[in-house]
Amino acid sequence: MFKVLRNGKNRIDVEFSGKLDSAQMRVALDELSRQSEGIEHGLMLYRIGDFALPTLGAVAVELSRIPQLLRFVRRFERMAVVADKAWVRTASEVEGALIPGLQIKAFEWADEEQAEAWLHG
Repeated sequence: MFKVLRNGKNRIDVEFSGKLDSAQMRVALDELSRQSEGIEHGLMLYRIGDFALPTLGAVAVELSRIPQLLRFVRRFERMAVVADKAWVRTASEVEGALIPGLQIKAFEWADEEQAEAWLHG
């Protein structure tokens, strides 16, 4: 499952669980791009449930869309990742360290209120 919801002028909320194949990845990336149009200095709350690594086809789709992903990421300043799995939280924060201009902070599932506060802090 992959849901993207515009939540105000400069925020989107993303919910993800399960495993993405190539077709689902295309839909997900298109929806992220569409929902983030017009956002500047954006905020994103990313809830990751029961996560499974995407298929190789999905990874290939993601790699083929790197220019689109870079345009998407530049619209945002902060991303709070809420996930139960420690390795997902760690990977998210490492990714944030590699993307200039985007702060990513990860939180445990039970700490969603703290994630909200950090986004707006």
